[in-house]
Amino acid sequence: MSPASVWLEGTGVEHVGALVMDRPEALNAISTAQAEALADGCTRAAGAGLRVLLLTSAVDGVFCVGADLKERGTMDSEQLFAQRPVLQAAFEAVAALPVPTVAVVDGHALGGGLELALRCDLVVAGPRASLGLPEVGVGLVPGGGGTQLLPRRVGLNRALDLVLTGRRVGAEEAERIGLVDRVAEDPRAAALELAGQIAARSPLAVRAARRAVRTGYDLALDEALQVEDAAWREAAASADRVEGIEAFVARRTPYWPSGGDAR
Repeated sequence: MSPASVWLEGTGVEHVGALVMDRPEALNAISTAQAEALADGCTRAAGAGLRVLLLTSAVDGVFCVGADLKERGTMDSEQLFAQRPVLQAAFEAVAALPVPTVAVVDGHALGGGLELALRCDLVVAGPRASLGLPEVGVGLVPGGGGTQLLPRRVGLNRALDLVLTGRRVGAEEAERIGLVDRVAEDPRAAALELAGQIAARSPLAVRAARRAVRTGYDLALDEALQVEDAAWREAAASADRVEGIEAFVARRTPYWPSGGDAR
C-alpha cells in the first residue's frame, strides 16, 4: 500500500494553484494518513496567497476512489469510529478553503472521492469521468457530505436514485443532471482557463460574492438578501471598486489592491 501523498503545485496561471492527490497504488483512496495529508495540504494552500485552487489528481484515470477499504478491513468498530473525525476534518478543510475551488475529475470519483469534488465550488470533468456514491453496496452510508450535497446539486429524486442504487454516471449524464459544471476533452486545461477568468477578477469581490452565494443558499429569501447586501457593501466600500471602475473607463487591465497587484 502506497504512503499518503498530497502536494501543492503551481499551474503556470497567475494566482492559481493546484492541490494534487498522488497515491497511485491505492488509486488515491482516503486512508487515515491520506486524510491528514489532505487537511494539511488545504492549510498550506490557504496560506499560499492564491486566488483560485484546483483539486486534482496525478494518477491517470482516477480522481479518488473514496475511503481506503483495505485499511478499514483491518479496523474494529472502535477504530472505525475513531477514524471518522480525521476523515471529516479533511472534507471540512476543502470546504473551508478561503478561495474558489475547482475539482478536476478525469476518471473515477467514487464515494468519498465524489464527496471531495462536491465540497468544491465547481467541478470540471473529462470524458473518462465516472462518478458515484456506492456506499450502500458495502453496507455503509455516504459520510463525507454526499447525502446532503448531492441533492443540493441534482435535486432530491435524482440524488435518491444515485444514493440508493449506488450506480455510476459518466460525464455526459453528470453534466446533464448538474452533477458537474463543465465537460471538456482536456479537463485540466478547461479548469485552468476557468480559474484564470476568476483569478483576473477582484479578489475581494470574488470572495464576497462566493460567501454571499454559499451563505445565503439555505436561508429564507429576506435573510439571504441581507447577506447579499452585506457583501455588496463590503465590495462597494473597497479600493477594488474604485480601481475596477477606473480601469473599465480607461479600458485597461485593473490592478487589484486586495490582491496586492503592483502597477
